Amino acid sequence: MIETCDSPGLLPIQSAIYTMLKQVHPILESEQIELEDSLGRVLAVDVESNINVPPNDNSAMDGYAMRCEDLIGNNTLQLVGTALAGAPFRQKVLPGQCIRIMTGAVIPQGADSVVMQENTETKDGFVIFKQIPEFGNSVRKAGEDIQQGMVVVTKGTKLTPAYLALIASVGMAEISVIRNLKVGLIATGDELTPPGQALTDGAIYESNRYALTALLKTFPVVVFDFGIVKDNKDDLKAVFEQAGSHCDLVLSCGGVSVGDADYVKEILDDLGSINFWKVAIKPGKPFAFGQLGKACFCGLPGNPVSSYVTFEQLVTPVLQKLSGQTYRPTPHFVAKAACLIKKRPGRADYQRGIFYRDGQGELLVKPNGKQGSGIMSSIANANCYMVLEQDTGDVQVGENVNIQPF
Repeated sequence: MIETCDSPGLLPIQSAIYTMLKQVHPILESEQIELEDSLGRVLAVDVESNINVPPNDNSAMDGYAMRCEDLIGNNTLQLVGTALAGAPFRQKVLPGQCIRIMTGAVIPQGADSVVMQENTETKDGFVIFKQIPEFGNSVRKAGEDIQQGMVVVTKGTKLTPAYLALIASVGMAEISVIRNLKVGLIATGDELTPPGQALTDGAIYESNRYALTALLKTFPVVVFDFGIVKDNKDDLKAVFEQAGSHCDLVLSCGGVSVGDADYVKEILDDLGSINFWKVAIKPGKPFAFGQLGKACFCGLPGNPVSSYVTFEQLVTPVLQKLSGQTYRPTPHFVAKAACLIKKRPGRADYQRGIFYRDGQGELLVKPNGKQGSGIMSSIANANCYMVLEQDTGDVQVGENVNIQPF
């Protein structure tokens, strides 16, 4: 019989995500900012268009605009003018006439179709058409992209460069966005030393805050780095109290295990609450979630790979919900195992892998070396997670593997 967890009391990862999302409430405060400063921010209200895009019928190419019916039984029309983008032809195109038109130029009154210049010849003020167009050929209709009154981008959308272009196309220079989240970052442990300082016996360099700060920069947040706090309960409590009163979310690294000097759980019991603190995920079992003052709290393991993985898989949904976004699980793709992938049933395993295509174009994946929770090179030199379900065991060569590309 397959065990569902490799130790008692572990919460399946999807149950953990569901529990967190149910308890996290989005930030509602918003601010008005310039569109050019809004990359990565989250819309607070829908963006509606006050105009049609394009605002007028216009030409999709360089060529000649005419009345389509004038070319029935006839291939020659009189050239009477030119329309440029931003400089329209102001007169009406009459029967038997055509105009030279450039891409993006407004289709003049009377004309209804465009023939590309390569399918024409000009001679003595007349244009000879080698192609008889269908009605509306190469004409972009007004409102073809966006119609007046249409919702262009919905609230809760994280703004990408394409969304910025879309909003600019309807003439908006300022938009309303959710204010930046305040995220506190704390590293705990007597053994931690900042890079640049000499190591003492038994010490290691603290690296988690560098990874987490960089990961947080992909979200609309302001990071408050509370630095390294030694394993002293009073000092930890003071820093946690400050962070909980100032931030929307507090992330701590270390101190959520079961060692004698792991005080985070005790402090959370005093200053807030813990909803759960063991998740059926590997690496990263000692992950805690709860409340710290007015802030949500996520306690990440101290091992660097565990900290990194739990941020991506468990903290990311919290950040999305807090910032007003709709949580969308990261897409998985399917590859074939290129070699034996070892796995014990009991926890969802996010092994670090390398996916690639072989000579026949088939997508394959293999583990990226050792998978220990302290081996950061397993992430740095990988390009995906191999997502191995909680109850599965070893994956044999050629079997399907879900992968989550970095």
